[in-house]
Amino acid sequence: MNRFLRACDIVEVVPESLARRAALLRRLARRGSAVDALVVAGAEPGGTVLTSDADDLEALAANADDVAIERV
Repeated sequence: MNRFLRACDIVEVVPESLARRAALLRRLARRGSAVDALVVAGAEPGGTVLTSDADDLEALAANADDVAIERV
């Protein structure tokens, strides 16, 4: 678990630019929660999101900058 967490970007405060990007992704996708949108926006550019529930995340990532969604 520690090795996994070291590979993650931990954000304690959401910068306004990230919140605005997440809002745009959510508006374009017309689905997904605010948290899902923040995860996808935070993975830009070139990140990968691991999930067991990929439907909303894939819709959000369709409008994101090079974000891959992988089911686990």
